Amino acid sequence: MEPKQTLLGMTLAEITENVTELNLPKFVARQIADWVYLKRVKTIDEMTNISLKNRELLTERFEVGRSEPLDIKRSVDGTRKMLFKTAGGKFIETVTIPEDDRLTICVSSQVGCRMNCDFCMTGKQGFHDNLTAGEILNQVYSVPDSEQITNLVFMGMGEPLDNWKQVKKASELLMADYGLAWSPKRITLSTIGLTSNLKRFLEESRCHLAVSLHNPIPEERLALMPIERTAPAASVINLLRDQDWSHQRRLSFEYIMFDGVNDTLLYARELTKLLAGLDCRINLIRFHVIPMSKLRPSSEQNMIKFRDFLTAKGFISTIRASRGEDIFAACGMLSTAKIGKS
Repeated sequence: MEPKQTLLGMTLAEITENVTELNLPKFVARQIADWVYLKRVKTIDEMTNISLKNRELLTERFEVGRSEPLDIKRSVDGTRKMLFKTAGGKFIETVTIPEDDRLTICVSSQVGCRMNCDFCMTGKQGFHDNLTAGEILNQVYSVPDSEQITNLVFMGMGEPLDNWKQVKKASELLMADYGLAWSPKRITLSTIGLTSNLKRFLEESRCHLAVSLHNPIPEERLALMPIERTAPAASVINLLRDQDWSHQRRLSFEYIMFDGVNDTLLYARELTKLLAGLDCRINLIRFHVIPMSKLRPSSEQNMIKFRDFLTAKGFISTIRASRGEDIFAACGMLSTAKIGKS
């Protein structure tokens, strides 16, 4: 018996095609989309304006595709980390971060990651699978307080541009008029800069972009991030210079600060040279110590000096507040390697 297809993650056109194959009226497709994306149902039985006979027909082939988190950890600062199981029996983590009247969800796009950055627990886990658009959306729809989410960042497990087709589809479904009709301003994609798919993102999406930089000196960045060999930061930044970074679309650079590695004013100067003329902001991030890495966090004093130097050079620069470190939910700390092995 073939596994059922999931409706969550299907476009209206795909739902319509499937409905037509079952010889159902086309308007049923719009009803299904409304139930899945707006009314947020978990089962086909809840689609009460579709006849019982047609619901039974749909149930033979489809399921909604929702699954609740297997575990929820709560930080002292209100951050929550959720564990989800994928259709393939693997595990991912998702984080929600409350702040004033905002609720940001940090979404995973892959099980593990193949980028192998030295400072990231997900990278140390290795790559295991890409998520489908439905599995990406399930994180948005199935976390607690889902309807209060104001912003989404693709900063969870995985490199989003390494799974661009499904990340794009999930984003478009969030923005669709039959979906949640989100503005692209509510979505930020974070990448270390896979050049080929970065070009596609710039052409095909209007969402905000955050680029993981972490060191402005090529050979030193390579020691932290193997991607520097095939997609150097300089080539990524040259590609970004051709874009219109107006108030409609934000470009930011992520810079994790490591003690004695990249946190002196020498690096701040090189960073301003590298980014000169770009309309962007720079987010300085505290490093959260992880197993299997000798890196250590920069001091608060060095981070402040670094930020003040960038500000004096005309860059909008902030030190990002650490959230969820006590539950391993902070930047670079997501990993399900032990869970997967057990």
